[in-house]
Amino acid sequence: MLGAGVAWSSSTASSGALVSTDWLAQNLGNPKVRVIEVSVNPGLYERSHVPGAVNFSWHNDLNDKVRRDIVGKEAFEALLSKAAVSPDTTVVLYGDTNNWFAAWGAWVFDIYGVKNVKLLDGGRKKWEAENRPLSNRVPEYAATSYRVGTVNTQLRARLPDAVAAAEGKSDAKLIDIRSADEFSGKIFAPAGVPELSVRAGHIPGAANVPWGQAVKEDGTFKSPEELKALYAAAGIDGVRPIITYCRIGERSSHTWFALSKILGYSVKNYDGSWTEYGNAVGVPINNPAGTVWAAK
Repeated sequence: MLGAGVAWSSSTASSGALVSTDWLAQNLGNPKVRVIEVSVNPGLYERSHVPGAVNFSWHNDLNDKVRRDIVGKEAFEALLSKAAVSPDTTVVLYGDTNNWFAAWGAWVFDIYGVKNVKLLDGGRKKWEAENRPLSNRVPEYAATSYRVGTVNTQLRARLPDAVAAAEGKSDAKLIDIRSADEFSGKIFAPAGVPELSVRAGHIPGAANVPWGQAVKEDGTFKSPEELKALYAAAGIDGVRPIITYCRIGERSSHTWFALSKILGYSVKNYDGSWTEYGNAVGVPINNPAGTVWAAK
């Protein structure tokens, strides 16, 4: 049965949003399952991937190549058609960097109303750590004619939404999932990452719960009970609508997934994130560290 084995990797709780590595290993040959890798490091998929998985490039496939925007509807339909996805297909997404970009993929899939989308709990990290099979063969599938139905724009927050929350003009609760040093303004971006904003700090009123607190050492999500306690301690209990953000929207997609798909809270992802907000003119910021200019 397709739903069997969809469970938390190391607990008795279950979630339809996740599949375990055991489940995926048992369903690699299932024609009703399409495995899709969404990684950010170049050449990773080409070197090796889950057998039968197709590759969606975060840069080139799930983002518009001209606009600062997610992939357009027609391009998304073409992408899923080429990957042989049908309305009754169970899609399993996974990727590198703790599934950040795979979670972005799940968010985009949700915007376009794709049903039966799962995340491989633990992503590439756990699959490889368990010495699961890998392949460098690019699979060939007969294309479908996938068509998007309703587009759910309510899953996406924009700059005015973030400003309204910062100024107390909406009841949305902001959650910044970057590191404590990014949140405070001590650093502009993680080590080795080029800076894209001229201001440091965070959006006023935002709670800070770094994304990594939602996962265990092996990269799998903590149990729903643990997640509820984690976010409740920061004032996030699901009573108010939530806006997640980070630097470019990928880490915040990971937290969006935890809050929305595992806990069932009402959540929007602000993919403009600090790259947009930290460069915007005339918006309020908090910067406890006092840094004000990144350009040199």
